[in-house]
Amino acid sequence: MLKKIRFLYMAAFAAVVLSACGGKDARMDLVETQEESDQITEISLWTFPVGNWGNQTSVSGLITSFQREHPEIHVNVECLDYNDGDQKIREAIQKGNGPDLVFEGPERLVAEWGEQGLMEDLSDLWESDKAQGIYENIRNACQHSNGEYYVFPVCMTAHCMAINYDLFREAGALQYIDEKNHTWTTEGFVKAIQALTAYGQERSGVIYCKNQSGDQGTRALVNNLYGGNFTDDSHSIYTVDSEENKQALRLLQDLEGIAFQPDMTSADEIAQFCRGELAMAFCWNVSIETIQIVNNPELDFEIFPMTFPVSQGEPRLQGGIWGFGIFDNGDEKRVQAAKTFIRYLTENDRCYKRAVLVSSVWPVRDMQEVYENDLLMEEYSFFSQYMGDYYQVTPGWADAREGWWKMLQKIGAGEDVDTAVEEFSRQANGK
Repeated sequence: MLKKIRFLYMAAFAAVVLSACGGKDARMDLVETQEESDQITEISLWTFPVGNWGNQTSVSGLITSFQREHPEIHVNVECLDYNDGDQKIREAIQKGNGPDLVFEGPERLVAEWGEQGLMEDLSDLWESDKAQGIYENIRNACQHSNGEYYVFPVCMTAHCMAINYDLFREAGALQYIDEKNHTWTTEGFVKAIQALTAYGQERSGVIYCKNQSGDQGTRALVNNLYGGNFTDDSHSIYTVDSEENKQALRLLQDLEGIAFQPDMTSADEIAQFCRGELAMAFCWNVSIETIQIVNNPELDFEIFPMTFPVSQGEPRLQGGIWGFGIFDNGDEKRVQAAKTFIRYLTENDRCYKRAVLVSSVWPVRDMQEVYENDLLMEEYSFFSQYMGDYYQVTPGWADAREGWWKMLQKIGAGEDVDTAVEEFSRQANGK
């Protein structure tokens, strides 16, 4: 409001000056500029740091090309982080000035804000020819149980784990992994840790549980070890209290070489792994490796990405899906402008490729040669085939995430696994 008042004041002042100078043409130009300004629709885009989507410069490059094609729409960008991004959005919503567009995943856009009735239905965007090529498991994750779509996806990845290849070789532990397929069994996992311990590696891996950061790694580890699930197939209840999950938690609680660390975040685990203090990291993906290689020139061992160990069958990796959601702010003109922006970045292959490259992960539909001649991306693309169920859209997801790391803290402190898991299930399922 103040900005508009200031503009009108300046316009009035300029009109007086022009009148005094007899500048009729200049006055007409000023009126035309005012009319053009009134025709511009301003929308806000808030992005979480998915690859370089959290980088103002990278995002601004996409915005500039969009506004060149659509000068009638002006996009204001704010880059969030995961420490206080949720709080900023909650406060903005409470004040009635929430963002128009948000770049994030279904766990927030569908299971949290969508569940609260705050999101615009994007079903019309899913009717395009390009949208028909989006992978089915991605499509399912973007749709609420009421049938409405609250996410239009842009990119995806499959989170994995990593090992210190040099240390495994020196300890004689490479024999327990399948190097060609980047897989291993639960039995091989245990034997590898035993070999590392015998070699003198006091801590092979840590169950970090200070907060929810990187919890996709600890969840995937527990669920894969003996074939457990985090939720049921319909994403209606949490099933952490299964015998398979409890067996996995007991193994980790008792296994020498694995330590529960209530004072460690996933970032702490990654840092210790890259310093050579841990033999493995449970929080890993291609973006992390790229960042660590750039930021750690002293990193002097080979990082070898791995799936999580399984007792039988194929591993199931936790996936990451990111895309656009639109908050229902009661302004249809802004909603349509936001949809225009989404269409621009996702329906034209050239623009879509740029949007994916900014994310540093993979497209959600078949698109060849996005990372042509990039050996690291080629290596990690292998893990997409193991992407498992995207259960983060289960109701009560925010409470379940908090309950998970608190449960791990209790188990690490020696609490009986059955007791800790049953308490988690009661709270997560609202019983």
